Parts: sequence; structure tokens; C-alpha cells
Amino acid sequence: MVFPRKLARSLGVTLITLMAASGCHRTYVVPETPMPPNTILLSQMMRQLSARPGFTEGLLAELDGGRKAPLPMTPALVDELRKRVLGNDWQGLDRFPGWPMREINPTLAVATKIIQHKETTSAQASEFLDLGAYALDKAQTVSLDQPSTLPGFSTEGAMTPLGAGVVHGDGSSALAPEHAESQRLADVLNRLAANQLDDTQLFAVWRSYEALEVERREAGIIEPVPDKPNLQARTPEQVIRDFQATGHTVTVDDARYFANFAHLHYNSQDVMAPFWIDSQMVIPHSHGRHLLVPAVHAEYEWHIRGPVINADVSYYYGDDGKSEWRTMDLLDQPWVLERNAHTYTGAQAVEVTRLAGLLTVAYMHLHADHPELPFGGYYTLGVCQDGIAAIEQRMTGKSTLFPNTANMAFFNDSRDAEVNAMLAAIPKDRDGTPPGPERVFGSLPVAPENFSAITIPGLAADLSATYTAWKHPEPRPNPAWWIALAVALLVMLGSLPPVVRRARRSAQAT
Repeated sequence: MVFPRKLARSLGVTLITLMAASGCHRTYVVPETPMPPNTILLSQMMRQLSARPGFTEGLLAELDGGRKAPLPMTPALVDELRKRVLGNDWQGLDRFPGWPMREINPTLAVATKIIQHKETTSAQASEFLDLGAYALDKAQTVSLDQPSTLPGFSTEGAMTPLGAGVVHGDGSSALAPEHAESQRLADVLNRLAANQLDDTQLFAVWRSYEALEVERREAGIIEPVPDKPNLQARTPEQVIRDFQATGHTVTVDDARYFANFAHLHYNSQDVMAPFWIDSQMVIPHSHGRHLLVPAVHAEYEWHIRGPVINADVSYYYGDDGKSEWRTMDLLDQPWVLERNAHTYTGAQAVEVTRLAGLLTVAYMHLHADHPELPFGGYYTLGVCQDGIAAIEQRMTGKSTLFPNTANMAFFNDSRDAEVNAMLAAIPKDRDGTPPGPERVFGSLPVAPENFSAITIPGLAADLSATYTAWKHPEPRPNPAWWIALAVALLVMLGSLPPVVRRARRSAQAT
């Protein structure tokens, strides 16, 4: 049977149209359900409030540099957020910004400027290292034998009303009752780390022999303490070792969370606002759609329990430019979840403490050398993940965090050789090279077997499909049927080479 040319062309166009409609150009609709209890999407809040005069600009100003933001809100990102709100692009807002790292990087890049090493001044220390009452220029020995006299937890300054039922900031967590002890310990660890800075007076932590004996007896430890009138710790790791020697349990968790982009509440509801990054991995059977993942927040968390000290502190390099120990008693919204990728005790807990102290000092040197860097060097010198990934690499032999952004051109101070080598050993995400799946999935605050615990609409299904395809790849489709179909279409359309067409006409004539 020979199709008329016009009919064949019509059938071919129809078939091609059906093939296109069946997959490659299907539009993905970002789901808005199901949602966790007492939670609203950022887009749902903005639908209701963006028409209020001045509200959008006021909100953008408040978000610029918010606590634990996954990335600084540079003008480019603020403009992008403004466009989506003012343009009523609620789908886009629910996956903001959804860019791969090669597009995020230029919005946060600064010129590399290497200058001579400088000493860290007291003013820089007060700006980038929280020391409480412990000054760098004062030699001091303090005791931890007595309870902390610092004030307890307060939400003052932590929560800001923005009007229309919107509040920026978070309340207290279950760790808030220990704030006084935790704040003192964070200040002590930071000050002990600072002993390694140039022209800093010696700071030490003193534990009396008698107090140690009492603590050990209460903990059921029979062996006597070392035969010394007192113990003096001069480094962060020595304090942790002394805790372990006096009946305290010390665990250090490598903790991962979804980063809360906004820290907002609306009419007493949590506002879900992740910061989305394009992993450049293709979701199977999605017609080419890329896997977007929320940026994560990573930190090390020290949990100390004993006869005298009960405290909880964390370490990370934050968007405030501070690489330091901090309290951790602000409440996280439930959707950010939490996973401890590793837990360290004993000698390993001591070693993690030592490495965190080295990072604290290295970043103080960087601040002295590069005071011109915006955001306190955040992003240029790394994000929260970089230091955590570097310690993970040292402790386990691999790093599983994404993204890492430290520009190694800045890490050239010979005083910080160990830190420089640690950061050089981890993968970087500055050139836009797609990250390996191990880091994309390893960063998440849930293990693969618990993807169902994720309450961000649509994310669990995307992660599960992509993870399964990575671990159990399907055989590549046989292209033979596509070739056969293409030849059939060419025949129908009369588009075969002249030799083939002549041969077909000769065959028909006979």
C-alpha cells in the first residue's frame, strides 16, 4: 500500500505531536499538600499578604541576613524573590530559587584579594568571636566547679513582629533551661581556642582536686584522679578530656537539618520556606525534570551530662561570619527534621573538639587578613557545611555534605596548615560541576529508608525515585525501535534519499 504524500505528511506530523505531548514538554505542578500540622507554605502566606502596602519590601529587608540562612540574601537573590512575589509566581516561590550552583555562585562571588597576614585585633575578636566576659588581652583562670551565674534564656531580640500576624524568629527549645551553663561553656571553648591567636594572654580552666573527687564518687568512679592539686585546661580539647575524666558523659553529633530560609511564623503557624538548589540529577520518568533539594544546615553538637555540668553547645561557621561554639536552645520548626550522620565519644569526641578549635582560629586569621569580604566571608570562605565536611573527612575518610563553597585561594596562612589541608581535601561546588549523588543524599536530615518522614510537599517522592534509580539503575532503552520508527516516518513522508526512492519506484513499476 502506498500512502498519498499529503496524507503521509499529515500522519507523520500527528505522530510527532503525540510523541512530544506524551513526555518531554509536560509542565510540573509543584504540590502544596500534604502539609505537616500547624504549617503553611511561604507562597500561601504571601498570597494573602503581598497586596498589603509595604509588606513585601519590609519582609525582604528582614530576611536579608537572617539567622542560619542557607546563603546570604544578596541583591540578586532578593530581586529574584521580589519578582516571584510581585509576579504572583507561587509555583516558583515554592521552589525558590531552584538554581544550580553555577548560577548561584556568581551572585555571591567576590574578587579574590590576598593581602599580608595581620594580627587579630580585640575589635575583630569581639565582632567574629563570642567570648562573653573573657577578654583576649587579660590573663585569666576560671573555675567550672560552681554553677554558671549567667542569665537564663530569653527571647528578647530573637523574635521580631513584622505586622499582619507575621513574626520573624523562633522561640525556645527543650534545651533552653540549660542556657546559662551552655552559654558559659560556649564562651569558655571559644576563649580557649583563642589562646592560639597572636598576642593573646593565656586563659585556662581550673578544676579543683576536691571537686573532682566528689564528682567521681558521685559518678561511681573508684579510681583516683591524677595526683595533682588541680587541673588546668588550656585548650578546648583538654576541657572535654577533663569532663570525661570526672564522671561526665560527652557525645558529639554530626547533625544535619533542612535549612530554614526565613524563620517565619504567620498567625501562630510555622512558615515552610526552604532554599532550593538544583542538584542537576534527573528524576526518573519525570520527562527530564531535575531533582531540586533544600539547602541543609550542618553542625557539630556537644551534649555533656554529669554531676556538675549539663550543657549543650554546637559549632559551625555561620552567615554571621563567626566560626565558633554557640548555644543551641532556639526552637527548630518540625519540617527541618534532624539526622545525626555520625556520633563521637571518648577519644574521638576529644579529637573533633580539637579540630573545631583549629577551625575557629583559622577563621579569625582570615578575618584579620580579609576584613573587606562581605557577609564576614561567608560563602567565599565556605558555608556551614565546609568545616563540618572537613572534620568528617578527617574522622571517617569521606565527606558527604553539599554544597561546599570555600575558595582555597584564601587558605594560605602557614599558621593554619592543618586546616588548609583539611579543607583542600573535600569536594568543592564553586565551578558548577554537578555533585555526586553520595553528597546530595548524604547531606539530607533523613536517611534513605526514612524519606517518608519528609513533610515538604513533593520532595519525598522525588528523592525516593532518584535514589532508587541511582542505586538500581534501569537498563538503557534499546534505540533500535526509535531507528525503525524514524525510517518509517521518512518513508511515509517521502524523504528518503533519491536512490532509495528510485529503487522503490522501480519495484512498484514491475
